[in-house]
Amino acid sequence: QVQLVESGGGTVQAGGSLRLSCVASGRHSNAYAMGWFRQGRGKERDFVARINWRRIMTDYADSVKGRFTISRDNANDTVYPDMNNLKSDDTGVYYCAAGPWPLRRVDVTYWGKGTLVTVSS
Repeated sequence: QVQLVESGGGTVQAGGSLRLSCVASGRHSNAYAMGWFRQGRGKERDFVARINWRRIMTDYADSVKGRFTISRDNANDTVYPDMNNLKSDDTGVYYCAAGPWPLRRVDVTYWGKGTLVTVSS
């Protein structure tokens, strides 16, 4: 069993930056790909970014390419998205996810409880 705990959500103005964190704990937690999904009000939970456990492969949704950077610290079982030039469309609950690569939504084995990001215009 793996537990994922997110932090770092909050309210930021459009154009601003925010860094989320997700700490994983449990058996084999650092062997999984990790990533982030988000869910806006009344919307589906959509893929944002993912990184494999060797940190060789990363992937991003088209909507965040060039603005978000995902990284992970395997020594501390933590994954970060650095989110820059935030837009109102980035508003939503951000969920940390872990599972086998390529970590599509159907591949997710573990979910965090989510952290809310609000981008004000």
